[in-house]
Amino acid sequence: MKKRLKKFHCNPGINNTCKGGLIYFLGFIGSAIYYVSNTTGFWNSVLGILKALAWPAFLVYEMLAFLGA
Repeated sequence: MKKRLKKFHCNPGINNTCKGGLIYFLGFIGSAIYYVSNTTGFWNSVLGILKALAWPAFLVYEMLAFLGA
């Protein structure tokens, strides 16, 4: 009898972290590349990484400012 390996899978009834986590991670990578590539110096690169961690906050702020809320 073959031993089945337990596969990692998401249970949408409990939480939706799999889908949102992947989107957040891809957004983090993209924003980190953007912020770090537009900086000069070490500390500006560190600041770029910190900004990349908080990119959803910047997105929501700019969207609300655009909507005039």
